[in-house]
Amino acid sequence: MSTTFKTLAAFAGLALLAGCAAGAATPSGISSAGSSTPAAPTESKTLTVVTHDSFALSDELKKEFAVATGYTVTYVAPGDGGALVNQLILTKDSPLGDVVYGIDNSFASRAIKAGVLTPYAPANLAPSVAALAADDSGSLTAIDFGDVCVNADKAWFKAKNLALPQSLDDLAKPEYAKLLVVENPASSSPGLSWLTATVGAKGDPGYLDYWAALNSNGVKVVKGWTEAYSTEFSGSSGKGSRPLVVSYSTSPAFEVPKGADQSNTTALLQTCFRQVEYAGVIRGARNQVGAQKFIDFMLSEKVQADIPGEMYMYPADTTVALPKAWVAHAPLSSEPFKIAADVISANRDGWIRDWTAKVLG
Repeated sequence: MSTTFKTLAAFAGLALLAGCAAGAATPSGISSAGSSTPAAPTESKTLTVVTHDSFALSDELKKEFAVATGYTVTYVAPGDGGALVNQLILTKDSPLGDVVYGIDNSFASRAIKAGVLTPYAPANLAPSVAALAADDSGSLTAIDFGDVCVNADKAWFKAKNLALPQSLDDLAKPEYAKLLVVENPASSSPGLSWLTATVGAKGDPGYLDYWAALNSNGVKVVKGWTEAYSTEFSGSSGKGSRPLVVSYSTSPAFEVPKGADQSNTTALLQTCFRQVEYAGVIRGARNQVGAQKFIDFMLSEKVQADIPGEMYMYPADTTVALPKAWVAHAPLSSEPFKIAADVISANRDGWIRDWTAKVLG
């Protein structure tokens, strides 16, 4: 029996025992003191997982989860991380599914405050996972993390005999005019993460002056990461026209040609913001038990080990071994720009509003 099967089987057994014990003590759902007990978690034969559009796990692991639980599992992706939270809030009275994956630390407080999540505390969390908690409500569980940074197409710069930019300030210099593509922070979680990086670097309202300089220098804004990286960026499969893109510090590990030992791209590690992605049980879920099992599944060793190769992110459980290529091509920034979660929560909407007025008019 695989580690994942053992984990799921153990969880299912504990849930069954807990349900039986509760039923024996209070068959009517009323405690001996006469007060109502919490309703037992709901369960059905289907499970709907709501994710961002960059979600990926190996088909083998998806099948393993479905077989182990007996659920018919459907995956729904309404858009990027920002769009994901927007849709959860808009459909609060008629939930899109049972469990959500892909809410990041830029949008986490918005989802929690909107009341679209039901707290769940997985047992025996690895210390590194617990350390990434969004808050103390238990509404979200960390699954992975990574650095959102500007990536550069090394071949393009070499062909132009132009030095790679090294800092945020470099990106606003005339020699890098019309080279950068970014994601809209109103609809994209990497976009919001990088906007937050600029706030961390330049302060508020100093970040708006910085964005005015980028705008004057021809920055291009697109809706989400897929369009920016796979269509506009010259260093990816799309072979676009822009050699600078907001992506992840791990992206260069996936741009190493077969048989080569060097990546075609590089991350500019002085331009980064640390992003954490979470999973949570959706309030009003028809299959709360299944949602909890899915979160446990995402924390299993096999899934955590699968995340780097499938989603370009570091596993939240730092005891899990990383792909060898990551040591050379996917380093984390030693000094990412940081802003406290409560500051992001209090100012996020204002930052986006003011950025929109300054950059998009």
